[in-house]
Amino acid sequence: MITFEEFKKIDLRVAKIIEAEKVPNSQNLLKLRVDLGQETRQIIAGIQQFYQPEGLIGKEVIVVVNLESKSFLGLESQGMILAADDNGPVLLTPEKEVLPGAKIR
Repeated sequence: MITFEEFKKIDLRVAKIIEAEKVPNSQNLLKLRVDLGQETRQIIAGIQQFYQPEGLIGKEVIVVVNLESKSFLGLESQGMILAADDNGPVLLTPEKEVLPGAKIR
């Protein structure tokens, strides 16, 4: 269990996927560029077996933006996209269109 104060440290925001492509030499990773309103970021996500890159363009997702960067196959990931696990990842999305960068409360 974490405290409510610890939970408040997690910065969750709505992002719009503006670019998506397969990572060379990987059967699982996609390289995504997301719009967070005031900035864009690169996120590497292990969803290639479940999502086609072209189907992700324009999709709104929820991103953890204050997570330490991590490298995958030499590519920096600057956040994490949230997904539910239902025999594979299911990306979490807002129920209606929201401005990129909107804070999740």
